Amino acid sequence: MKVVAVEEAVGMVLGHDITQIVPGKVKGPAFKKGHVIEFKDIPKLLNIGKENIYVFDLQEGFVHEDDAALRIAEAAAGPGIEISQPKEGRVNLTATVSGLLKINAGALFRINEIDEAAMATLHTNHRIDAGSVVAGTRIIPLVIEEEKLASIINVCRENYPIAEVKPFKPWKIGVVTTGSEVYRGRIKDKFGPVLKSKFSLLGSTVLRQIFVSDDVQMTAQAVHDLIDEGADMIAVTGGMSVDPDDQTPAGIRAAGGEVVIYGTPCLPGSMFMLAYINDTPVVGLPGCVMYNKASIFDLVVPRILAGEEVTKEDIIALGHGGLCSGCPECRYPVCGFGKV
Repeated sequence: MKVVAVEEAVGMVLGHDITQIVPGKVKGPAFKKGHVIEFKDIPKLLNIGKENIYVFDLQEGFVHEDDAALRIAEAAAGPGIEISQPKEGRVNLTATVSGLLKINAGALFRINEIDEAAMATLHTNHRIDAGSVVAGTRIIPLVIEEEKLASIINVCRENYPIAEVKPFKPWKIGVVTTGSEVYRGRIKDKFGPVLKSKFSLLGSTVLRQIFVSDDVQMTAQAVHDLIDEGADMIAVTGGMSVDPDDQTPAGIRAAGGEVVIYGTPCLPGSMFMLAYINDTPVVGLPGCVMYNKASIFDLVVPRILAGEEVTKEDIIALGHGGLCSGCPECRYPVCGFGKV
């Protein structure tokens, strides 16, 4: 690039977008990169405060901001991501499928450590809808040294992908609802409809719901019946606290569940259990999942449905960000809940 006075730029090629801002009316490019400056353009450029402009005069070994942003985005974008055309030097990464967003936060830090690089993303491990912008990248100046750009792209390649969206697998969910009050018909079950709705949003369906009393062996048998029927995951509701009649954790263990964790640093959701029976995940869901829009369910279950094995360490890490603020109008996931 080189800088020239507007009056001397006639016939030259504009090296960057020039934005015009009229408060409350318009914000957009008055002139696009590549535009050949004409004599009639001079008054408009002066009116928007441009007495000097950049025109193309790229020296060898430098890359323009648009080309640089495209190359970074292409190196960073993984499966489930498409990239936009540059606009004012920025390229967006957009989800092509609904699923679980994965961001390599360590590599992202390394990219942004390099002078003149900028990449910003949404938080990792959260449900994303197709069409959502999940990241944006650009360089800070109008041009960047080829060698420096190569360093950024090398970080992307060594840690590929920087961003990806894992689509949810269409699992069949078996639901076991414990509690003598529901089993004997004293109260109407309200957990089942909530779970059907939540799993449907994640692309899965409830295979069958079995009601049992507060009985360890009944719970264990229901779990095995659903697995035998082809359930890919078991969700057990009710009886997850420490009251004498709450036997759900014992029922999961009696079914052969190898417990990953029981009790989580997440509010709401501290009485959550995750276990596995062979390769089948079993989640013990506390009552808060039924009446809170956002809970431990929304932080763990989407990861499982995206094909991930959630570890004890993964759940312990939720302590930082695992407190729901209980906003009068829940805006999850557009909030800090579950953001590590």
